Amino acid sequence: MEWPNTVSIQRGTLTLMSYRSNAAEAWYPEPEPTPVESALDLLPPPNLTQPLWRSLAANLRDTFAPPKLPPLQLESRPVDVGMLLVDRISRPWFRTIFTNIGDVVSPEALPPLELESRPVDVGELITDQLSHFWWGSLLRNLADRVAPEKVRSLDLTAKPVLDVIPKAWLLLPLWSDLISTPKVFYPDKPAPENAARVPAPRPVPVVPDLREVQNADPTAADLIRDLRRSRIRKRIWISLATAQVIYLMVAVFWPSLL
Repeated sequence: MEWPNTVSIQRGTLTLMSYRSNAAEAWYPEPEPTPVESALDLLPPPNLTQPLWRSLAANLRDTFAPPKLPPLQLESRPVDVGMLLVDRISRPWFRTIFTNIGDVVSPEALPPLELESRPVDVGELITDQLSHFWWGSLLRNLADRVAPEKVRSLDLTAKPVLDVIPKAWLLLPLWSDLISTPKVFYPDKPAPENAARVPAPRPVPVVPDLREVQNADPTAADLIRDLRRSRIRKRIWISLATAQVIYLMVAVFWPSLL
């Protein structure tokens, strides 16, 4: 509700005053004072430009007569992280040896590990499968083929698609897929009788020049000798490796023969 304007006369002056109701004040709130923003100070601290003697005096005062500060109140809880990495690196080598021996002789008794996750049966790991011998996998394959494991029926939630190929399509197979006849091989065309036969040229033996043989590179003979010796060494090493493999196979499968 809004009251009408009132008229007041003060010393010959006509003044009009209006009064608004609470509803009008709710619609037109009073402007709030804007907070004064603090200016961003990007200047360096004043102690950066102080003279050297003043900085030295301040450091000596903090060393011999430090200011008394209230005790620090920590709200967080300390966590035992063990020995820091810096302390481990700074330890001498003989202390690490004694620590390892102590851990082997009398290990530290730790509380049991609390697992919050649930174990999942993933079957046999791949590393365990690869570590088995070959006859173990052979027997397992024979057992699966003779007496396969009974597995429950698979629950399918998807619906089968009835019309994979629309009925409006017409499939035409290849004619070669419909005919079942033996393959026919036609004979080769006979060569014409009047064709002149060209005799094949015979190789002409080339006699090496004695001068060229004498002037050959003298290192060629050494190279050929080294190649011949390398072939001999290769055959020796291959024979030794083969004998070692045969010995290992006999030792594994037939140890009574050794």
